[in-house]
Amino acid sequence: MNIKRNIVFLLLPLLLLSCEQKDPVNPVRLRTEHLSAPLGIDSPNPRFTWQIDRKSSSVLQGDYSIYVGTDSAAVANRKGSLWESSGQSNEIYTVYDGKPLKPFTKYYWGVEVRDDKGTPGNLSVSCFETGMMDTSSWQGEWITDTEDIALKPAPYFRKEFSTEKKVTKARAYITAAGLYELYINGNKIGNHLLDPVYTRFDKRNLYVTYDVTPYFREKKVAVGVLLGNGWYNHQSTAVWDFHKAGWRSRPRFCLNIRLTYEDGTTENLITGPSWKTSLSPVVFNSIYTAEHYDARREQPGWNTPGFDDSAWKPAITAPPPSDKITTQALPPIRNTEEITPVSINKLSDKQYVFDLGRNISGVTRIKVKGEKGTRLWVTHAEQLDSTGRADLSNIDVHYRPKDTLDPFQTDIYFLNGNGEETFMPRFNYKGFQYVEVKSDKPIALEKTSVTGIFMHTDVAPAGEIDADNTLIPEIWRAANASYLSNLFGYPTDCPQREKNGWTGDAHINIQTGLYNFDAITVYEKWMADHRDEQQPNGVLPSIIPTWGGWGYDWGNGPDWTSTLTIIPWELYRFYGDDRTLRTMYEPMKRYVDHITEISHNSGLTDWGLGDWVPVKSVTPKELTSSIYYFVDATILAKAAKHFGKEEDHKTYSQLAGTIKKAINDKYLNRETGIYGDGYQTELSAPLYWGVVPDDLRQKVADRLAEAVRKAGNHIDVGLLGTRTILGALSRNGYADLAYTVATQDTYPSWGWWIRNGATTLYENWDIGASSDISRNHIMFGAISGWFYSGLGGILPDEENPGFRNTILRPNFVKDLSGFKAKHKGPYGDIVSSWSRKDGEIHYTCNVPPGSTAVLYLKGKTVTEKGKKENTPPGPEGEFTISLNAGHYEYLIRE
Repeated sequence: MNIKRNIVFLLLPLLLLSCEQKDPVNPVRLRTEHLSAPLGIDSPNPRFTWQIDRKSSSVLQGDYSIYVGTDSAAVANRKGSLWESSGQSNEIYTVYDGKPLKPFTKYYWGVEVRDDKGTPGNLSVSCFETGMMDTSSWQGEWITDTEDIALKPAPYFRKEFSTEKKVTKARAYITAAGLYELYINGNKIGNHLLDPVYTRFDKRNLYVTYDVTPYFREKKVAVGVLLGNGWYNHQSTAVWDFHKAGWRSRPRFCLNIRLTYEDGTTENLITGPSWKTSLSPVVFNSIYTAEHYDARREQPGWNTPGFDDSAWKPAITAPPPSDKITTQALPPIRNTEEITPVSINKLSDKQYVFDLGRNISGVTRIKVKGEKGTRLWVTHAEQLDSTGRADLSNIDVHYRPKDTLDPFQTDIYFLNGNGEETFMPRFNYKGFQYVEVKSDKPIALEKTSVTGIFMHTDVAPAGEIDADNTLIPEIWRAANASYLSNLFGYPTDCPQREKNGWTGDAHINIQTGLYNFDAITVYEKWMADHRDEQQPNGVLPSIIPTWGGWGYDWGNGPDWTSTLTIIPWELYRFYGDDRTLRTMYEPMKRYVDHITEISHNSGLTDWGLGDWVPVKSVTPKELTSSIYYFVDATILAKAAKHFGKEEDHKTYSQLAGTIKKAINDKYLNRETGIYGDGYQTELSAPLYWGVVPDDLRQKVADRLAEAVRKAGNHIDVGLLGTRTILGALSRNGYADLAYTVATQDTYPSWGWWIRNGATTLYENWDIGASSDISRNHIMFGAISGWFYSGLGGILPDEENPGFRNTILRPNFVKDLSGFKAKHKGPYGDIVSSWSRKDGEIHYTCNVPPGSTAVLYLKGKTVTEKGKKENTPPGPEGEFTISLNAGHYEYLIRE
């Protein structure tokens, strides 16, 4: 018995080793074009990505094989009729390079990998379906109901079809100038809102694809469409004059429904003058202000078979808004959360005020009973006045009403009197916390009568922060709420006052977006908007999209419109995907070359907007704009090197050096280490962006620390400085001071807002300011990204982008006893976490399968759990540890 036991114990290590060697590397989370099994993609060379199953014992991927075909069984058997390819690396990204793809076709792709020891893995299979692939694939005509842009009610459209043969597949492809809702047999198709997302309508229109197969099991099918104005027919007036847009016209759409029958034949149901149209109960809709709905004008059954449309008029054909239609390849805008008010205040039987308890973007859904014809005004506000009523004074400053018929952020609803009625706007969204419901006749409302609908582009979460200091997660949640509130197919500044795609706000907060959300497809779409808007000389407007005139002559310049360099570069660093960088390369060159043409003093420019809404100190615009000119040239030089463009790399590297010298010659006092007057943005921006000469970095960092302490350890920056102040401190030996600044709760600070009830970030550090006082702005949100980089120390490695190798450089700030950051990168979850007790720090980190990391730790000793010997320190007492995939724990003695 003892002999048998001993044999078992002797064999156990061999058995465990054998099991480990047979443990396969399983590809999971397969994505095409960064989407899961997408319908209707247009790319002739789609990108494929995957992850390695975290349960696998393998450390790295050694090679992979890809199979693409139209037969799922063949692909499952490792046969790709269109493409078979393999790679020798731990890359989890490849680009299709097989036979030409056809439109309207479902393709399957499979990937299998081996680990770095040659152990084979299992095959995983996913799919994607092509859409139109080209504008020429569209059939039918664009239709509308009139060319009268002043007509207020939204139009209905309908058409009945009959199918005699069995339908095995049905796809609806719909594009619109304006907004639409699509119905089949009375059912709204999809859970999208505000489709299609906003583009420059006269340059490019987007279409959406739906699987509508189940609806074509019936012989008779009724298709209905309701059109809204969106940004296409802007009927409200504001300071930005979008109602004067050159593209403005009555909304129109084009619909193709492609049927595939059991016998293999196909048929297209298309739009044309045989469709019928009528005005709907949506008597007014404005993306900028609100929506008005008259329930007395409802036509029950308008989108179902057999409806009597004899009184309806024929639709009219209309010219297409542009000659380019492309797919909407990004997550849709959705209702992501429903919020019950925390309180209701009945001011009278005709006036109620609801408090959602938090600020959101979206709409309200109201349930109400009342006498026919009763009119409701539903006003959405971010604050209340002294009497407890909705107060719009902080957000209606750009509204220029011509009359009282279109009140700001106020839906108007007329009851039909048929019992309990429900109203929710279709073609509008707002920014608000408070809802005031006023009626012209008595109504009875309860707290549950109103529901807040949080709407935004439904990007998947990619990050998580926690800390023993509860103010950190509160600021993080508020920043993320503002980020999402300003994501509607493009990044905006605020969800109420403007809804505009301000470029400066977006690039300042790009790391906040990418650390926290899987948002690459939104930014790819927005970069296409940049290409649509760029003038031949390289100039971009300050808001994108825009109409033909506004934003090109004010507010733009490198400090704002460096979006076209910074965002593609950050997408490359975070995802390891260079497609956007490639498509933006020539636009980047035109832009940088234009700045060079107008620059002066051998590399300086004052073209820009400056450090917007500072606390008090005003940094020279020439300094910040020239720094971003340097950033643009530097990124362009790096991109040129990546793409093997040696001459461009040399040219723009030299240009970056020239700009850097010009900035330092004019603004840097080498004796004192001070730029300009020594303001926080003046010092932090050169440090953060690499303008400071290497031998003076510490001196400038010391001066920055002194400036911060002089301000009582508070910020004194504007928009541009919020990206640089915390990072410049934490990167240069002042992480403790950066943490102190980040967690202040007295004016001016992020915590000051939170302590005063903020659930989103504000537009002005001064809550009582007389202007720039939106309560849901993302412009100061870069702190959320800094939590990951400056405290957690999770950093992408430019030499191994897409977190193929992660740099871990946590800062164990003294006043924080516990912190955790988790980021879901392309390879999986990266975790950096610590807790402090009795002078010791317990640090844990996770490196996802298929990737590596380099960990930098500071302390007197660093010991890995389970090991007796300390890790030997490197120069200046810093420990450098190379890590493969896995979970690690360290004990650090300070």
